[in-house]
Amino acid sequence: MAGESAAIARDQLVADLSSLGLQPGQDLLIHSSLRRIGPIAGGAATLLAAIMDVAGPMATLVVPTGTTWNSFTSRAFFNETAGRNAEELARYIATMPGFDPATTPSAGVGVFAEHVRTFPGAHRSAHPQSSFAAVGQRARDAMSVHDLDCHLGERSPLGWLYKAGAAVVLLGVSYCVCTAFHLAEYRVAGVLPRREYRCFTASGGVRTTRTFTDIDLIDEDFELIGAALEATTWPDAATAPRHSRVGMAPATLLPMRTAVDFARSWLAEHRRQKHDG
Repeated sequence: MAGESAAIARDQLVADLSSLGLQPGQDLLIHSSLRRIGPIAGGAATLLAAIMDVAGPMATLVVPTGTTWNSFTSRAFFNETAGRNAEELARYIATMPGFDPATTPSAGVGVFAEHVRTFPGAHRSAHPQSSFAAVGQRARDAMSVHDLDCHLGERSPLGWLYKAGAAVVLLGVSYCVCTAFHLAEYRVAGVLPRREYRCFTASGGVRTTRTFTDIDLIDEDFELIGAALEATTWPDAATAPRHSRVGMAPATLLPMRTAVDFARSWLAEHRRQKHDG
């Protein structure tokens, strides 16, 4: 591994990703922290190039590119507007941008995800709050369905990734950001409550308010799900999570079906207890 003071080169990342278990042609959902991976020569562009080297031209690489500043119902909105009076709140809302999938930057998902979003030939899904971006062989197909009332369910890129047999890659981040677990929330029928969401979209310079109902997404227990998943004995290596290091960061690779199916079982037990109790 690279030392703390040495820039990490592309060939080192290729070796690390191969040791982690990435396979040619494997579709990937990638969550990453460049800071934790360490100083990479060339930054996000080098990391993407290294992943492409290992995954090859047939793979589709997907990252979350969600937005928060166009939403009335996000934590970012509530944190930013806490304590404002009615006039101040109205002024703030007047300056909120609408979401345009072609131009709106992602928020809070890291430098690497934003690099993928702006990479030549990348495609982005249309959801105004929970979009994804993809590059690779089937990027357009992966991003083609993302219904407004389905943040992270079957009718989102997560549904496509699950059906495609993709893998989840966590590079320097923990299970707390494992977006695949949200797909499991939609599969816990009759347990999870629903709520209203509101946000702005933009088209042709016109801002529009969009209101829709979807499940109440919760990620506070994702670390608990990850810990339980890691404590499980898996029947074979093909279904088990794999661990190594990429650069200076711990890294995890696991089949998306493992992540979602395990989380569904965990949520069905623990969230039901929470709501029933």
